Amino acid sequence: MLRQIEGSQAVAAAVAACRPEVICAYPISPQTHIVEALSATVKSGALAPCEFINVESEFAAMSVAIGASATGARAYTATASQGLLYMAEAVHNAAGLGLPIVMTIANRAIGAPINIWNDHSDSMVMRDAGWIQLYAEDNQEAADLHIQAFAVAERLSVPVMVCMDGFVLTHAFEEVDLPGQNDVDDFLPPYRPRQFLDPSDPVTIGAMVGPEAFTEVRYLAHVNQLRALDAIPAVALGFAESFGRATGGLVRPYRTDDAETVVVALGSVLGTLKDVVDELRDDGLRIGVLGITTYRPFPFDAVRAALTNARRVVVLERAFSAGTGGIVTADVRGAVAGAECVTVVAGLGGRPITRASLRRALVDAHGGRVESLTFLDLDLRLVERELARPR
Repeated sequence: MLRQIEGSQAVAAAVAACRPEVICAYPISPQTHIVEALSATVKSGALAPCEFINVESEFAAMSVAIGASATGARAYTATASQGLLYMAEAVHNAAGLGLPIVMTIANRAIGAPINIWNDHSDSMVMRDAGWIQLYAEDNQEAADLHIQAFAVAERLSVPVMVCMDGFVLTHAFEEVDLPGQNDVDDFLPPYRPRQFLDPSDPVTIGAMVGPEAFTEVRYLAHVNQLRALDAIPAVALGFAESFGRATGGLVRPYRTDDAETVVVALGSVLGTLKDVVDELRDDGLRIGVLGITTYRPFPFDAVRAALTNARRVVVLERAFSAGTGGIVTADVRGAVAGAECVTVVAGLGGRPITRASLRRALVDAHGGRVESLTFLDLDLRLVERELARPR
């Protein structure tokens, strides 16, 4: 059903259609509208049986999700920014226990200084926590990815983060085709856990593991992540066959077949990038875009295949590692050899990424005039003034 709807409301509707049995959340902008909508749906009785649990912190939210999932319930939560960091210990525990929890990350910058606007610094901190990470380009994909996330999580018994840009998507109104309940029920069967806590058949989940077995535990977690590289495309294909639209998957190439320069990015900036690339193509510049939907596990083979013909690769980063540089760039460099690979950091803390700025950066990159680490629209006068103070 097509509706003009806020991104958060669309995600809430998609999550509700997946019939979670436990939803636990603590409010933090910009994810609050998602769990508010879900709480209203539970209270009205439209989503039943489901228990919505108000918790006292983000750490408690993930802890409740862990407990619910361990007892065999389909569990969901959402957070952003410092909230994700506050639940960090439990985030790692959920992955280590192999619990198929689905969590929305409404991407938001991490302080200090405090900033409530969008970049990817929060989810990037958790890139090695053992969760699958999926990044949405628009609100249609954000809604669709949640349905696919439950399917992937429960097929592999691995938790999944669905990352959508805070405010840029969560608070934007777009036309979204919301799936019908019967269609979701046909696509996503009832959750059947591999093992769960049952007083009549007691087992231990999450016991201490010593040095004699811990390496094997971590190796098995790695293997499970690699299995997702087959499971995610299979689920995306099944989704396309069931719902008539292609979303999800590992990567989304755009005009890359003959491109000399390819821009790699995640999230909502892909829409602007495609517009700019179309303009540059009209000017005769052979530039393409590679959108990465699945960032963890990193799809090395798919990225390598998409960048085979590229002479230059520009990685547009919405976060970076201070003292090192591009985060996504390090993975992309591991996938390609022989191509020049540079990092352009853009949109930190919600700074607009304009078509004009992107156009200048891509023209310079195509001509080989971009440094290996570039900050888009950096205010050099401000930076120089601050650097001069200690001198």
